[in-house]
Amino acid sequence: QVQVQESGGGLVQPGGSLRLSCAASGFTGDYYAIGWFRQAPGKDREGVVCISSSDGSTYYADSVKGRFTISRGNARNTVYLQMNSLKPEDTGVYYCAARPGSTASWTEADSWGQGTQVIVSA
Repeated sequence: QVQVQESGGGLVQPGGSLRLSCAASGFTGDYYAIGWFRQAPGKDREGVVCISSSDGSTYYADSVKGRFTISRGNARNTVYLQMNSLKPEDTGVYYCAARPGSTASWTEADSWGQGTQVIVSA
């Protein structure tokens, strides 16, 4: 069973930066996608960003392109999300998630972390 754990949320002013971390374990294969979803109050869950374990290809939602960067850590199955130029609309609970397969159609995942709160406010 795949387990996922994220960390690193908090309160930041608009224009500021935060870095989220995610550690995953229990994969039975070598081809999977891992990344983040977020859910703002009163809104649907949104697939924000993910990265492929096989070739490092990435997906970014239009709303975060140019501001967020996902990367893989030295430790196996660890990924980071660097969030810059944060906006109030980036506020929400960020969930690290993973699933077998590619980064295409990052709308669902099989394994989820418990979520970490990100608040962007002056």
